[in-house]
Amino acid sequence: MKGIRRPVLALLLLAATGACYGKIFQFSGEARAQNGEVLYTEHHQVEGECGQGQFRPLEHTVEYREPDQSEAFADKLLRYERSPLQPEVSFNLPRFDESLQISYPGNDLLEVDWQTPAGETRAFNVPLAGRAVVDAGFDNLVRQNWSALQEGRSVEFRFLGPTRGELYGFILEPSDHPDLEAHLEVAIRPTSMLLRFLVDPIQLGYNSQGALTHYLGLTNIRKNSDTNYQAHIRYDIASYPECELTP
Repeated sequence: MKGIRRPVLALLLLAATGACYGKIFQFSGEARAQNGEVLYTEHHQVEGECGQGQFRPLEHTVEYREPDQSEAFADKLLRYERSPLQPEVSFNLPRFDESLQISYPGNDLLEVDWQTPAGETRAFNVPLAGRAVVDAGFDNLVRQNWSALQEGRSVEFRFLGPTRGELYGFILEPSDHPDLEAHLEVAIRPTSMLLRFLVDPIQLGYNSQGALTHYLGLTNIRKNSDTNYQAHIRYDIASYPECELTP
């Protein structure tokens, strides 16, 4: 490589190793209870790639921390190699001896392995059908349907209840919640009338660039061995990828 100047050589080496310089999306959130108490904080880093001017996530790491603490009490890893809507998931919550793994042993099959707070191990094989969404895949579902939601249209999908081992019918629709001030506000609610009585809608807010700024509803962090926190999570964006989040 004689004659190649160092800056050019560095760029060639980055390309050869598949480095995705500038394609990192970072944000953090503060989860508050209804009384304003800070319950915990979230710290997100999403690595991805740019294709046709749009960001595609590949790996997403999350650390959950106590307020003003640097050590995580829980963590989550999502890999989006299969689909932006159906990540592989590894979630660990040591304080309750709980873990959850979601994988895909076949093209049309999803597998859940759940270590419960009671010390039991439960496994589910879930056939994939229709527009199936897993975990934080809902965030990418919003972006994929950005124009439709802005025009007031709704989107039906099936969402995984991992501790039940079942896909449930849900609808994503434009919303206007008094506690959210966002460029785009949407709600996720069950399509089943029975589930509507049992499950409150989740409210989401997005800024004009397509980044999640508000989450209002049931979280994946346990309050105790029987219930999870309800919280309003407000997100701050630390860095955007070099390409657009929305189509």
